[in-house]
Amino acid sequence: MMTGRRAGVLAVILLLALLAGCVAAPAEGEASPLAEASAEMPAPPYADTLFDDSLVHSIDIQVSQEAWDAFILTCSNKEYISVDLVIDGERFPNAAIRGKGNSSLQKARQTGKYSFKVEFDHFTDATFRGLDKLSLNNLVSDASCMRDYIVYRLMGEFGVPAPLCSYVFVTVNGADWGFYLAVEGIEDSFLERNFGSEHGALYKPDNLNNGGAGNMRGGGNRGDDVKLKYIDGDPASYPNIFGSAKTDITRKDQYRLIESLRKLGELEDIPAVVDIEEMLRYLTVHSFVSNGDSYTGSSVHNYYLYESEGRLSMLPWDYNEAFGDFGNGNMASAVNDPIDSPVTSGEMDERPMVAWMFSDPAYAAQYHATYLEFLDRFCRSGWITETLTETAALIDPYIQRDPRSFCAYDAFTAAAEQLVTFFELRAQSVLGQLSGSIPSTSEGQAADSAALIDASELGSSGGASGGFGGMMPRPSSGEASGVPADGGS
Repeated sequence: MMTGRRAGVLAVILLLALLAGCVAAPAEGEASPLAEASAEMPAPPYADTLFDDSLVHSIDIQVSQEAWDAFILTCSNKEYISVDLVIDGERFPNAAIRGKGNSSLQKARQTGKYSFKVEFDHFTDATFRGLDKLSLNNLVSDASCMRDYIVYRLMGEFGVPAPLCSYVFVTVNGADWGFYLAVEGIEDSFLERNFGSEHGALYKPDNLNNGGAGNMRGGGNRGDDVKLKYIDGDPASYPNIFGSAKTDITRKDQYRLIESLRKLGELEDIPAVVDIEEMLRYLTVHSFVSNGDSYTGSSVHNYYLYESEGRLSMLPWDYNEAFGDFGNGNMASAVNDPIDSPVTSGEMDERPMVAWMFSDPAYAAQYHATYLEFLDRFCRSGWITETLTETAALIDPYIQRDPRSFCAYDAFTAAAEQLVTFFELRAQSVLGQLSGSIPSTSEGQAADSAALIDASELGSSGGASGGFGGMMPRPSSGEASGVPADGGS
């Protein structure tokens, strides 16, 4: 690993070069070292078929109308039913589908456009072209319909193991149902694609839906495990971690993870317990897009914890309320979110998987150098603007066709434009924070806000949320905008 002095010098050199305009943007399609390493592993068939994001795919759910109507009425129970799926014309019988989400389940009641989880191997041992799990996200609370998509793309392009995703238009027995984002499930197929057959252990710590064992509003240490804090040596003290294991784990696995949490909390031998390169890249993207509904926010969830041989890393999940739109936040205020105060609720020490990064100037310098790489590759190169513009054009007719859209069409077009503006203004702010012209901590910005980037053009909400006040009229099945009734696949 790079020494502290060399890391600090590298950060300064990169910063000066970037500010002087001397750092050339990477060539189009150029991958980071991490991305190149992962590319050596052959992609499974589903990666280049269902998750080809150059088109909008079609999924037809085939089941008796009576069974579907009953399923929709009880979707919040999250109980699986058996359906046949026709994906881009390829039939997959006896797949399992259920409702998914927390607040999104409540928000979808008015339209019935729930998010779904699909398990191809629930009733059988089969997979769909190697894929075992799939989420169909209903894009609620996101009028742009691109937040999850662009964040997963950024994470993956920047070398973070992230779920593959693509857009799909869902029909039920041939009748239009709605426009969705298909997201690769972070389970066995994902692990093998990213880490090989000899992968480590996977967890999804969450005190909101694991039996309430770690409710943060409770007393004592309840909720400390989802913060990845060391509590004691007893596995029973970590119900929200070990109760959410996505892989088979042993007692030895539990004690190994606990020991890693102890070292992490005490800042002991960080290179042995943190995948430093991967975490720096994850936290760079995560803080840039300002996601409060996450590990760094008040809910302390929406992340996966991956552990291999005692080393920990985090995997991204659920960014539909990113870009400052979680809770009472808004896109305009998020433009200047301080990159060196990424924990938005509570103290930094309460989030050990972030705190280590600021425990040593060498790590902080590496973080800033990683941020510079991110800005150069995705912002200065125009990659983000181009990707958002092309994606908006791709999905536009399908959003018009959606009979259960959560917002009016003009809200989509406004939100798509404002998302582009956010990235441009956010890049300006972060560059200023790295150069020192803008304070990079909450305390610094509170003391001196004069240099902050003016984001008033985004308005008070940034046009981001998908509300119910501007519901689109529901066209009859198969209508709308010149898009083929089969989803245009």
